[in-house]
Amino acid sequence: MKILVLGSGAREHAIILALRAERTEHEVFVAPGNAGIARQATPVALDPLDGAAVTAFADEHSIDLVVIGPEAPLVAGVADVLRTHGVPVFGPGKAAAQLEGSKSFAKRIMDAAGVPTGRAVRAASVAEVEQAFDELGAPHVVKADGLAAGKGVIVTSDRAEALAHAAHYLPSGPVLVEEFLSGPEVSLFFVSDGDTVRALSPAQDFKRAFDGDEGPNTGGMGAYSPLPWLAERFGSEKAFVDEVTRDVALPVIRRLDAEGTPFIGLLYAGLILTPAGVRVIEFNARFGDPETQVVLPRLETPLSELLFAAASGTLEDQPEPAFADDVAITVVLASEGYPEAPQTGRPIHGLAEAAAVGGVSIVHAATAGPDAPGGDLLATGGRVLNVVATASDFRTARERAYEAIAKITLEGAHHRTDIAARVAE
Repeated sequence: MKILVLGSGAREHAIILALRAERTEHEVFVAPGNAGIARQATPVALDPLDGAAVTAFADEHSIDLVVIGPEAPLVAGVADVLRTHGVPVFGPGKAAAQLEGSKSFAKRIMDAAGVPTGRAVRAASVAEVEQAFDELGAPHVVKADGLAAGKGVIVTSDRAEALAHAAHYLPSGPVLVEEFLSGPEVSLFFVSDGDTVRALSPAQDFKRAFDGDEGPNTGGMGAYSPLPWLAERFGSEKAFVDEVTRDVALPVIRRLDAEGTPFIGLLYAGLILTPAGVRVIEFNARFGDPETQVVLPRLETPLSELLFAAASGTLEDQPEPAFADDVAITVVLASEGYPEAPQTGRPIHGLAEAAAVGGVSIVHAATAGPDAPGGDLLATGGRVLNVVATASDFRTARERAYEAIAKITLEGAHHRTDIAARVAE
């Protein structure tokens, strides 16, 4: 199969590694990719936001499937252009992608579908934000309504800090002030062809920059899968997945279909387990990062078959995805200053030594080739690398991940040291 993956981050690298792990050999292209991805796929000079250019490349090279990784091309409507020209594509159209592109749209769909979620107030001014604070109380939850690269949310009891966050995003449009919900968070992915859904394995990520969930919110500093503690509350992981499929995923997919905007792609449900039950925090319209890096290494069902079935409307013919009993964790290596002002252009050392640790793979997020032949790779963004480790238990997986990340040097870089620590205990 000829596959074109759009994107340049660790999520896309993880997708391509999963495709390469299949018994069937694929010809994989990536636009634009990064230095690590270039070792497993053929980079092409293509703007992933240009639907016409992507379609032309797909036609010229007889691409069998286009996989859209990040949210920006989805919200830009690239999938619509491809589908109009008969190119199978994994990723929702522009209208359905508003499930991630607009928090207000997502809340409306959830209300119409009867999906459990927290109360929310849409505020277009500082005065309306303050009124919402008075109504909902503290801690205050403020979300940018549009895309914000995973950094548009603040949860704080400091009213002044929450107001400043809202004021930062209000010039771009309204914000949502939401009811604070308490409990452990879970990420759960669903593959959808617009009618049928197939759930993947749950994961948990770590949003704050520093140990102990301290510091600013980030795009994610690590993750692990599966979540054995779900059995304490639901009896089994499967019982949890079945409940969320019934009460969240299927109602949303059916509601979008009824509105004439079928969701074909990856529905990411960000969930919180409150004392009153499971509630939806947010939806994304694509694979989550860094959760993808720990879910896909455990997937035994060929990823290409799942994605193509969704793109071609034949997901009902696919059995439930199978996962290995092994566990997986990932630890993100971030540039100095991330997330506020990451320092870029610095060389990375020790990648070969880290990759040589048993059960470890290095997934690239923001790297570029050396300035000269034989030189070091360079960091080009905030989240630079993911060290992914698999093992039969979390204690061993953590030992492998942290042994490997200790071998990597990047001036000023930082990472969390407590990823999956509690579950390992």
